[in-house]
Amino acid sequence: MLVETIQPRLSDVKEAPRYSCALGGALGTTLALYGGVPILHAGAGCGLGQQFGLTYAAGQNSAGGQGTTNTPCSSLVEEHVIFGGADKLRKLIRSSIEIMVGKFFVVVSGCIPSIIGDDVNAVVKEFRDRVPMVHVKAPGFDGNSYEGYELFFEAVIDQMLEPQAVKKGRVNILGVVPYQHLFWKGDLATIKRLLERLGLEANIVFTEFNGLENLRELPAAELNLVLSSWNGHRVAHRLEEKFGTPFLTAPGVPIGGRQTSHLVRRLAERLGLDASLVEKVIASEERHAYRFAEYFGDAIMLGVPHAYFALAADSGMAVGLTRFLTNEVGYLPDIVIVTDDPPESAREQIRRELSEEIDSVSKPEVVFESDAHLIRQKLKGRGFLFLFASSLERHIAGPEFNAIHTTVSFPSYDRLILDRSYAGFRGGLTVMEEMVSTYVGPL
Repeated sequence: MLVETIQPRLSDVKEAPRYSCALGGALGTTLALYGGVPILHAGAGCGLGQQFGLTYAAGQNSAGGQGTTNTPCSSLVEEHVIFGGADKLRKLIRSSIEIMVGKFFVVVSGCIPSIIGDDVNAVVKEFRDRVPMVHVKAPGFDGNSYEGYELFFEAVIDQMLEPQAVKKGRVNILGVVPYQHLFWKGDLATIKRLLERLGLEANIVFTEFNGLENLRELPAAELNLVLSSWNGHRVAHRLEEKFGTPFLTAPGVPIGGRQTSHLVRRLAERLGLDASLVEKVIASEERHAYRFAEYFGDAIMLGVPHAYFALAADSGMAVGLTRFLTNEVGYLPDIVIVTDDPPESAREQIRRELSEEIDSVSKPEVVFESDAHLIRQKLKGRGFLFLFASSLERHIAGPEFNAIHTTVSFPSYDRLILDRSYAGFRGGLTVMEEMVSTYVGPL
């Protein structure tokens, strides 16, 4: 009898990928909501691993009072695989409500309950009359942490949100994934302030002390603004289907004057804003940004003008930073490696965003890869001077590529990132502060 030999699918094994699992994404999204308390229905290692592999990796960020080793977890073992873990989850939720201080409880179920078939929805339903609570089914095998972001919002939409009267001028900001996008806190605040100057009310769920109220009011928005080529699109479609809210998309968080002005004008046209006010805001912000850009002019033109660069980052950062460095600084893109594993349906659009809006005879080679070893191989044999990537590339940038490194993407273990922002008209100035600081020094 012939016995079929099963060959391992080595293509599915990745070295140090640039994201966590779906459970990690749902956990991180919960922690980004002020007052959000995650309750993990999973193995104990599933939660502890996220502390080192997600929050610390996002610019040495603590997960706060609800997301470190005190995170409620059912800590499932072999016994629960056989007999089920629903009863232990019930006891865990009961004690978590009594002990943990929070406004919103999110039960995140991982691989084990999804495999053994625990009826988590039924258990969660028992407690909904006591505290706001949803269940996010996010087994790690279901996808990466970007998937967990989508699953979190889909659970909230389906289990908690109700139709509301639309508030004119209110705009939900979607597509910026907490922790995975290193500058999520500062960038969201920057976008909010920018929209306020236009007379709009930006509804950002994360970092705000009234985050739960903002989450509940998602259906009241006049428009959803999705700052990603693909992430958050499922959420926007679900909100449109259920509440009729239209949405507008951008490739990512805009960096610098040119991208930001373009987005502002698109948003103004979509919402019918006062054109004179819009142009006044743009003129004011551009004047400041470009006046201050003059201060780094000598460092660029006398130091390293028209240098080639390589970039390895999530799609939003990859598009925004490539366009800024090429169109506004005059640098030349060699290779752009997109690391967030976007779906195949979105990849051609991302390729266009990295070529059609690039004002340079030098167009970057675009590669989709999240494996750290393969990223390293793709960077070999090239002539770039600057490498914008994760902290994984920090110690090999000089010895292997003779390049100057700046950490701009996940993971980032080599810098603390609090409310720093690359977004908006003045975000480009921050980029240049960080980049130029890597090579200037005493005379």
